[in-house]
Amino acid sequence: MRDYSAPELSYLQSREGFRAQLLVWVQPRDRATGARVALGFWTGEEDASFTIKGVSRPYIGGGALASVDPIVMRAGLEVRSQRIVLAPLFDAVALLLRGYDAFRAPIQIHRALFNPQSNALIAEPRLFWKGLIDSAPIQTPAIGGESSVEVSLSSAAEALTHGLTLTRSDAIQSQRGGDRFYRYKDVSGAVSVSWGENRA
Repeated sequence: MRDYSAPELSYLQSREGFRAQLLVWVQPRDRATGARVALGFWTGEEDASFTIKGVSRPYIGGGALASVDPIVMRAGLEVRSQRIVLAPLFDAVALLLRGYDAFRAPIQIHRALFNPQSNALIAEPRLFWKGLIDSAPIQTPAIGGESSVEVSLSSAAEALTHGLTLTRSDAIQSQRGGDRFYRYKDVSGAVSVSWGENRA
């Protein structure tokens, strides 16, 4: 069952219409400093700021976020894929994909509900999806065509598929009945080995 906040529930019970917009918040890595920076895009027509968990976030609108595939919500630890389309002609999109390191960057998708009459935000945007960027190839269109970037995402459950680094150390592996498989792991590749011939 979907959970609604009190303002959302109160408004939905009034049986009035609403307009939903999607917000994308991504944190790529600055190549120069290695620090995480943040960029926001949303499906609205103009740039806007939204307060999420007490922090004001600026979001770029006007078509920078071209589309978001329908979000499938279900319980479980299954790794789910998601796709969003960005417009690379926007400076912020070009900075995200070319200036910053966006690979494996954390990304969040929120949904914001608006009153269609007053255009007022009904409640604080709700987190709908959380994960990482898998790939974002920039495709150059033919003359007269439109350029777009299809960004592939993986849900946060993907982090559960990675093994612990401790299982790849000699100290931990040797505790399993004296297994020394990783004894020379630290120097592997650094020591030259001659196969089938005499050393010079």
